[in-house]
Amino acid sequence: MVVAVEWLEEPRPMIRLIDQTRIPHDEAYLEITTVDALVDAIATLAVRGAPALGAVGALGVVVAMLQAKDEGWDDETLDAQVRRIRDARPTAVNLAWGADRVRPFVGQGVDAVLAEARRIVEEDGAANRELSRRGADWILAATGKERVRVVTHCNTGALATTAWGTAYGIIHELHRRGRLGLVYADETRPLLQGARLTSWELTQDGIDHVVEVDGAASSTILRGLVDVAIIGADRITANGDTANKVGSVALALACRRAGIPFVVAAPSSTVDLSTATGDQIVIEERDPSEVTAFSGSPSAPAGALGFNPAFDVTPHDLISAVVTERGVVEPATEPHPQLLARIAG
Repeated sequence: MVVAVEWLEEPRPMIRLIDQTRIPHDEAYLEITTVDALVDAIATLAVRGAPALGAVGALGVVVAMLQAKDEGWDDETLDAQVRRIRDARPTAVNLAWGADRVRPFVGQGVDAVLAEARRIVEEDGAANRELSRRGADWILAATGKERVRVVTHCNTGALATTAWGTAYGIIHELHRRGRLGLVYADETRPLLQGARLTSWELTQDGIDHVVEVDGAASSTILRGLVDVAIIGADRITANGDTANKVGSVALALACRRAGIPFVVAAPSSTVDLSTATGDQIVIEERDPSEVTAFSGSPSAPAGALGFNPAFDVTPHDLISAVVTERGVVEPATEPHPQLLARIAG
């Protein structure tokens, strides 16, 4: 299984990231030793996915501390550089969560911060396995199917985490049990994380799948070609609203019409009880050229304006189940005030 995020001590201390902008054509790695390089990797989506960003946020504090020592930063400069890391992507809560979790250890030195960051990595792998088991159990019970056909959006596998995966982890768990049918992987415009990354992981794992354009997903659901939609989340609010890659809410609406489950899977650290509803989530807007061009080649007329929200919000009443390693809740049917508290980190 690919390792998207890891800490290496040799030949020098660094974060080693697989460069997800180059998959599936090339399996290349980035060696991150400065805050500038890390912020750039986050902004360009060389590293992405909520759990992976949580690990990167924590390990990034170590990078900042080592750079501070080398370059003689004062405490104020170090704090500003850590804030640059934690705020590099506003919608995904895990990035800030990871940085904030290790910050209390800064006064104890690099070794203490690194030890806590490594605990985050270890916990994420274990959490992914547990939520995958819980999610697979819930889906099999809810659908009553011997083999479950799945549609998924964006990428939620090992590339988006530190190991195994979240929504993809459930798919992998169903496959491991012999209970998985065909997987429909949305291509996920504008940067094709589904076509480039999810399909690459499905191929690596020997899972039967097809890649479909995003615009086909709702029809695929309404035609009865799938039994469940499974997606990840970058933030889950206290009432059960979820933010995920733009295009996710269309699947939820189609699932409601078709009467099939729409499942959101994420680690408990993605639950943000300080954000009451999805209306309060800041939606990241990325460079319009990602929409009007692809790989540097224009795909729209010169002068055409692009609109490029990276995420959308799915209201809780469209979500059949939210799965974390701590349990499953059903936002569409359960009382909503502080609904997620019992499965939050």
